[in-house]
Amino acid sequence: MALEEYRNEIDRIDRELIEKLEERMRVAEKIAAYKKENGSRIFDPLRERALLDKVTALSAPDMASYNRILFRSIMEMSKDHQAKVLQQASPVAAEIQQALETTPKLFPASATVACQGVPGAYSQEACDKMFKIPKIMFLKNFEGVFSAIKSGLCEYGILPLENSTAGSVNQVYDLMMEYNFHIVRSVRLKVNHCLLAREGAAKGEIREIFSHGQALAQCEKYLKQFPLAKITECENTAAAAKKVAESGRRDWAAIGSETNGQLYGLECLETGIQDNDNNYTRFICISRDLMIYPGANKTSIMMILDHKPGALYNVLARFNAMGINLEKLESRPLPNRDFEFMFYFDIEESVYSEEFIHMINQLDEMSREFKYLGSYSEV
Repeated sequence: MALEEYRNEIDRIDRELIEKLEERMRVAEKIAAYKKENGSRIFDPLRERALLDKVTALSAPDMASYNRILFRSIMEMSKDHQAKVLQQASPVAAEIQQALETTPKLFPASATVACQGVPGAYSQEACDKMFKIPKIMFLKNFEGVFSAIKSGLCEYGILPLENSTAGSVNQVYDLMMEYNFHIVRSVRLKVNHCLLAREGAAKGEIREIFSHGQALAQCEKYLKQFPLAKITECENTAAAAKKVAESGRRDWAAIGSETNGQLYGLECLETGIQDNDNNYTRFICISRDLMIYPGANKTSIMMILDHKPGALYNVLARFNAMGINLEKLESRPLPNRDFEFMFYFDIEESVYSEEFIHMINQLDEMSREFKYLGSYSEV
């Protein structure tokens, strides 16, 4: 048989598959109506398990795994279609709709904002990019920012989430599991590190270098020029610059921004010392209340899934089926739970799209615990 004949055979089978799939979905509509009348949930895990077992029994041994994957996808599509037919909205979806209706149409120009560190920190630069006239409250650590939001001491908080060179800020991800908050905006800040020291200092005499752990990681190759220097981690780059400025020592140096040096009267011995010139840090702006400002096209969520094979795959398959782009997937271990994880997702999809609401309804249904962090735009 020629290749073209094989392809024609495939086309014929595909047409039959499409017809049967549509026929199956129409029956699913009737099941949805029945469940609505009888107050039943769309998701029936016992029925799904029994169906997958039947699929396995009916399949040829070398096709069983493929058929299970196929029918998992079909069942996910069926649940999604039933939810559309019934126009069901989860509590999270209802909360999102209310936020869309009540959030002001303009992002505030002025607000009280919590930042980790001291004046001159990169979080301050991120804050200045988001707000025209911020009143900044500096806190000692990341948890202080979350606490200030929780207690109502400030309206917003700025936190670093990830760096293009050094990766995720794990401490912030861990705190995100502990506190209730919402993301209202994000910004990518180009990070240009300098070696800062007191006036008259020379590179050759530096014996201790201070900075934040992420900044040190971003300058790892550069720091090999100082084999005799002690590397000391600080709360942030601005605190490192302040420490060097107040020390009175010319054999100490800090890694930080040019702004840090100007603010604390330090000389820039060398600039652009980061290992990767394309070095960006992503900061998020958080609030206690859910607010969704116009133009929101990014969403962040956290999920705890059942600890069983295929749980994460089902979520990823849902994104793929709905044509939704997943920008980031991060996993963090859950405290006091063996081999269980919280999964963090950054999703690129307009909050106003029909697919978005269906996604929220389905993910809420699929997860053991679901945390909607917010929908926002990036500046």
